Formats: sequence, C-alpha cells, structure tokens
Amino acid sequence: MKLYVAKEPGRQETRAALLPVDAGKLAQLGAEVEVATGIGRAINVSDQEYEKAGARVSTDHKASLGADMVLRMGVPDPDEILHLGEGAIHVSMLDPFNNAEVVQALAAQKVSAISLEMIPRTTIAQKMDVLSSQANLAGYVAVILATSRQNKILPMMMTPAGTIAPARVFVIGAGVAGLQAIATAKRLGARVDAFDVRPEAQEQILSLGAKPVKIDLGQTGQTKDGYAKTLTDEQLAKQREAMARQCVQSDIVITTAKVFGKKAPVIVTTEMIEAMKPGSVIVDMAVETGGNVEGSKPDKEVQHHGVTIIGRVELPRRVPVAASQMFSSNLYSFIEHFWHKDTKRFLLDREDAIIQGCLITHAGEIVHPAIQEAIA
Repeated sequence: MKLYVAKEPGRQETRAALLPVDAGKLAQLGAEVEVATGIGRAINVSDQEYEKAGARVSTDHKASLGADMVLRMGVPDPDEILHLGEGAIHVSMLDPFNNAEVVQALAAQKVSAISLEMIPRTTIAQKMDVLSSQANLAGYVAVILATSRQNKILPMMMTPAGTIAPARVFVIGAGVAGLQAIATAKRLGARVDAFDVRPEAQEQILSLGAKPVKIDLGQTGQTKDGYAKTLTDEQLAKQREAMARQCVQSDIVITTAKVFGKKAPVIVTTEMIEAMKPGSVIVDMAVETGGNVEGSKPDKEVQHHGVTIIGRVELPRRVPVAASQMFSSNLYSFIEHFWHKDTKRFLLDREDAIIQGCLITHAGEIVHPAIQEAIA
C-alpha cells in the first residue's frame, strides 16, 4: 500500500505531518512511504533523513497524489483533490464544519476522507488525538506571545529597590489549551485566575496552582467528547458581568472558549476591553472560529484603548519542531491501530467507533451525520 505525505501549499505552514522516525516505522509495517521533497525544510529535516529511514522522496506532487493513502497537516486545495484516486483515503485536519466545499469535492471524487479533529476523545484514541496535542502547544505559545507583548515582568521580585508584584493572568476556558496556558503562566511566576463553565474543571485549575473564578451559571456541562456545551444568552450575560470584574484587574487575558462545530461565543466585549488597564494584553485563541473577543482579527494584532488584542491563528506553527513531533506520532498511532499486518494495508473498518467518529466522506457520499446536517 502506497502512502504519500504531502507538503502544505504556501509558506505559512511550518510543521511536517510525518517525521523520518515515524516514516521508518510505517515502512517497517510494510507500507510504501513517499514524502514530498522539502517537507521537513522548515524544521531542518532533510530529504536524505527521510530516505535513510526508508521513505522515497517525490518531486512530482500531482503524480504522488494518486497514492492509496494521502497524509497531510491540513486542508487540500481544490486542484489537489482532482488528482486523488477514486477510493483513496485522505487523512488530515480538514476542519469539515468550515470547509463544506472541500468536503463536497472529496465526496464527488469518491475519496474516503478522514478528519483527525473528529477522532473521539476516548481512552483508546488518546494516542491519536491531534487536536489535544496541538491545543496543548497553542496554550503554551499563547502565554509566551502575551508575555513578549507585555510591558511588565510576570514573576514577583524582591529587589533592593522594593518588591515588584507578580503580573495577573486570567485564563478563560480550562480545556487542554487553557490548562497548558495556566501551567505555563504559573511556571513564569504570574498570579493566575481561571474560569471554565464545566464544574469538573475547578479541580484541574486548583491542581495547577491557579485560583478558580466561580460564577453561578446554573445548569452547564459538557458534550460526550468533553467539549463545553453552548450557554444560553442569559448565562452568557451573567458570565460577561463577572468576567468584566476579573479583566479589569488582569494584565493578561487568554480566551480559549470554543464550541466544537459552531461559532465561538463572544465573552470579552468592547466595553470590558475599554475598562482594562493600558498596556494589558488579550490573546484570543478562538479567533479562527469567530473569536471570544470583540475586535479581534484573524492573524492580526490590534490596539484598542491601549490594550493589545492578539488574534494569531495556528499558534502551534510557532513551535514547529514540537508540533511536528506530536502530530507525526499521533498520525503514526492512528495508522498503526488500523493496519492489517497480513495484507499490509490500512483497514477502513466502518464498524469501529473511532472510524465512525472521524470518517467524513466515503464512496461518493458525506457519511458523517453531524457534517451532513451542518452542510445541509
């Protein structure tokens, strides 16, 4: 079975979907592995390292797209989809809720498209969870980015000139990204407050040394996959009121609140921003899905009333070595889990719960119920 690892179009992507170590493991399973030339250039991994691991380096991208299985980081271009073979398996982060045309094109090409973000959050699938891996790094990068834009230091310092108070960091959302943001800010010496709508997140916040901000929103909870449920308008208004008080006294605010498959809720309003201290920094980690912060713009840093609002997208791209290592390991684990050792092929087992959760298109149809509904 031929596996082709594609390089992302354009210069923005710094990560590699598969590293030589995992390409070698796939070759040992019996796969014929081919990678696009220059796929590891941004992280100083040469084509020769892939060849040494047992992979072939391709210089003809369009021809290689005809492989049995195509692996990549993100969304393919429309022209690339036309070069995929009928019945081929395409594996990547497709962001299917926001790329209806791509999903429809993959179905029309009769490609079995797997979206790695849709892998269920179960114990057995943990080693394949690219969403958590990349969100973990994004949480770290958000704090480092905010710190670099701050005009203060984060830790408390006792000096001959007096005591410098620690900076205050407020993290909204204690999912994977939020918890890593809390941990990173604490390691840098900041005083950290955090809030999450899920009651069960309070213990996790406390375990990292942060102080939970408690807001009585009534009945809340999470989906079966561990995502926060959408709040009512009344709950959002109550949340914003309490958030406003917390934002006023914070030097850094990091928002991570996403509702999977839907527009992110607006949590930090213009009024709240204008009440914050000049020099404060906000990082909107949900900017790609509509944003938690009024006025944030995708891939921009804007100033409002002396407050810097950072809306940088794809934060893991800023730490591409670690991001590539984690994605590559997740990708290998996914393929290895469904690899049939006798036939030396990837088994697309549609009865398996993991495949049911992440298979978007198959045999000319959109087969994932949630994506069917979203596109309809």
